[in-house]
Amino acid sequence: MRRKSSHSEASGNACVEVATSRNGIAVRDSKRPANVFVTGRASFDALIESLRSGSLGTGR
Repeated sequence: MRRKSSHSEASGNACVEVATSRNGIAVRDSKRPANVFVTGRASFDALIESLRSGSLGTGR
C-alpha cells in the first residue's frame, strides 16, 4: 500500500510518499525518489503520534 501526502501538488511531484514494505515502513520525498528511509512499524507509529500531538514542534 502506498499513500501520498494530502498536501501534495496536483502534479504529484512534490510530496512525501509512505509505503509498507517487507522491511517495515518506507518513506521518501518524490523529488528525490532514490533516497528512501525505512523504519519499523512501532517507530513509525510513534513518529506519527508525536506529529499529531504537536510534541515535536513546528521545526521553525
